[in-house]
Amino acid sequence: MSANIWQNTYRSAWISDIHLGTKGCNAELLLDFLRTTHCDTLYLVGDIVDGWQLRRSWFWPQAHNDVVQKLLRKARKGTRVVYVPGNHDEFARHFVGNSFGAIEVVDEAVHQTADGRRLLVIHGDSFDKVMRCARWLAVLGDHAYTVALAANRWFNQARRWLGYPYWSISAYLKLKVKNAVRYIGDYEEAVVEAARIRQVDGVVCGHIHHAELRDEGGCVYANCGDWVESCSALVEHSDGRLEIIYWPERVAERAAIEAAVGVRACA
Repeated sequence: MSANIWQNTYRSAWISDIHLGTKGCNAELLLDFLRTTHCDTLYLVGDIVDGWQLRRSWFWPQAHNDVVQKLLRKARKGTRVVYVPGNHDEFARHFVGNSFGAIEVVDEAVHQTADGRRLLVIHGDSFDKVMRCARWLAVLGDHAYTVALAANRWFNQARRWLGYPYWSISAYLKLKVKNAVRYIGDYEEAVVEAARIRQVDGVVCGHIHHAELRDEGGCVYANCGDWVESCSALVEHSDGRLEIIYWPERVAERAAIEAAVGVRACA
């Protein structure tokens, strides 16, 4: 089956919280997304490189380098790539107003959709109460999160051996823990309120590793998720319609179609 069948074209796409430099980063899945997805504008919505983890210990496999090279190549070949740094890659905030290759570095952006809506694009860490009031607690939580992701990696390796698709333990537990649900709700309310104050039609953010797309009283709240748990992206279709896509699901669907076609071809 031709590889061109699996190419996806969008007007715009947003990805965040890749966390290159950590073992939890699903770089291979992201590379598959980047190779088969084409868009006019690609937004990198923070925490692309995990400077916190790299300061503790160096981890940079070839796949992580391939992601960086793929992003630079997309920018060189005509995709507008806009980088909004987050808290884990806050070192890049020193370069706001400059470019890495052809990748623009900005503190925030306002994106206008094909149907005329204006969306504020921010990472979102400035609306996180823990980050604002107790940065030490955020760092401590980051250590615990690293441990959870390590368990998640071994769990999914076992699932692959058994023929099951990727599934995130940490994402599941996050939604089952009452305090985590309250934290997510408070964060979303703060981000939406900021969009209303800025008099835009909505906001696109990342930071909390929880993909979401909904209307909040006429204001769009879109969180593009992450590439350590859900492996998700926000995309804009040619008519301005927004959609959250979960890449493990797309990969599983593709594998099922290819297997079915292979069975028919052998029949």
